[in-house]
Amino acid sequence: MMDFCILGSGIAGSTISNLLSKQHKVEVFDKAKGVGGRTSNKRYKNKLSFDHGLQYISPENEKYKKFIIRLKKKGILKIWEGNHLDFSLNYGKKKLKYIGKKANNDISKYLLKGIKTNFLSPISKIKFKNNCWCINILNKQIYSKNIILTCPFPQVIPLANKYLSNNIKKINVKMTPNITVLAAFKNIDIPISSFKFNNKIIAWASNENSKKRFKTNLSLWTIQASAEYSKKIINNYKNKKDFFTSNIIREFLKITGFEYKHLIFKSIHGWKYSYNHKQTSLKSYWSKKYNLGICGDWFVGPKAESAWISAQDLFKKIK
Repeated sequence: MMDFCILGSGIAGSTISNLLSKQHKVEVFDKAKGVGGRTSNKRYKNKLSFDHGLQYISPENEKYKKFIIRLKKKGILKIWEGNHLDFSLNYGKKKLKYIGKKANNDISKYLLKGIKTNFLSPISKIKFKNNCWCINILNKQIYSKNIILTCPFPQVIPLANKYLSNNIKKINVKMTPNITVLAAFKNIDIPISSFKFNNKIIAWASNENSKKRFKTNLSLWTIQASAEYSKKIINNYKNKKDFFTSNIIREFLKITGFEYKHLIFKSIHGWKYSYNHKQTSLKSYWSKKYNLGICGDWFVGPKAESAWISAQDLFKKIK
């Protein structure tokens, strides 16, 4: 029997797994095909890929900043150079943008090194009995002394509602969705690393080639829809994928001047529970009665460091 069953391999899941694994038997389960949660990287072909979730890290928390700098020294992360254009009219102090040397899920891969991680393993039901957790994964049951959930708040409630106290059930969490389009063009080469837009449909676009992870004659772009547009289509985009993908790309072309005839690949992905803008009254949750922990970025804020801070806070509570 494992000591800790961790649900999720994103920043929160990989961080708490790494901390607990130094003294306990830990195993990670994720419903996705690979590691990283919302930092995951989408492979196109060969070594070509898109960071279709987290775009970069600009740390603000001092402890997290030291952690990120340490990963840069280890060669896990690097600084994303180039021209980052901001047309959102929300100018602020320019900050360094850190990205994974190979992909933005490099942080989770680094933290989970040596820890058994199971993919395509969605947890459908959990039950606490005889001071032990019985966990349903696909068609089998596993057992663990403790369980840690790192999924978004709207998924935590139905899964663990019976074991949660009122102080977490009643916290104010409003998850915002995100729609991301991946596009590859031929005959396009511009010296721009990213665009930030003030647009009703598009909020952000990043030039994957500028991250210098691969060499190709194609131009790969990750295009993120605005919060307004994402909210509008998140529940319906799967039924009309081609329509919404084309709509977002055409808006991108209108702004950049690229031509649709150069488009050779397009794909769309939706994060229904992408982020929570505001910090809640808690940073994490631990029930000593049920040996149940919860951590995630949504406790603290919308950034990657929010997930790291939440996981660190949970570890202190468990200790």
